[in-house]
Amino acid sequence: MVLEIALLDVVPAQTSNFEKAFAQAQQIIARMPGYVTHELQRCLEKENRYALLITWQTLEDHTIGFRQSPEYQEWKKLLHHFYDPFPVVEHFRKVALP
Repeated sequence: MVLEIALLDVVPAQTSNFEKAFAQAQQIIARMPGYVTHELQRCLEKENRYALLITWQTLEDHTIGFRQSPEYQEWKKLLHHFYDPFPVVEHFRKVALP
């Protein structure tokens, strides 16, 4: 399993519109091959910052399967204009501790 984490800084006056658009956009990722789960959390200290956490079966499910799909174009159209600056997306794998 791979955890995708994106910190999303949304234009402050657009948070309500972003949340409405995300309600639609989340249906797109939920249909993608390799998708496991997701959650969107809003920052308490900075009201226009969100953390998007998406779990994928593999890194390629996100970087190739989703990012190179027609559905990604729909995702971009719904969400990308809300971000300032554009978010950095990173991927994590759970550490197996003894």
